Amino acid sequence: MDKNHFKLATAALEPDRLKRELLDDKAGAAVCFEGWVRNHHAGEAVTALEYESHAGIAEKEGQRILDEAVSRFEIIAAFGQHRVGRLEIGDCAVWVGVSAAHRGAAFDACRYIIDELKARVPIWKKEHYVEGPSGWVNCATRGAQATHS
Repeated sequence: MDKNHFKLATAALEPDRLKRELLDDKAGAAVCFEGWVRNHHAGEAVTALEYESHAGIAEKEGQRILDEAVSRFEIIAAFGQHRVGRLEIGDCAVWVGVSAAHRGAAFDACRYIIDELKARVPIWKKEHYVEGPSGWVNCATRGAQATHS
């Protein structure tokens, strides 16, 4: 596999398998982020999510973000995957992993990648609520906004 790669996935994400892709004898650190489906949003109880995307556009923009991270930070590898389709509570919706010689670069690059993916990759989220109709939610966030959602 390439040393940086982003893709959409219809099958369940496998964080342990993805993490193994980061292994490299030059790496002294790895930072991974897993985004899970939670059971609430904005005071509403949520039962499931659906994600939709235009794969060609989303994967191209996701790859552009990983390439930016490689050029901005001293990292060895960066991988990202985002699920599309129906997800249940507790499912892993997005995974980002970065390896580097040192932890600082790994943390910085991982944060940069997930923030930029959420802000720039065209993925739409439909929430299914316990009460009331389902609704599409803007899942684009960046930086400080992401810490509150």
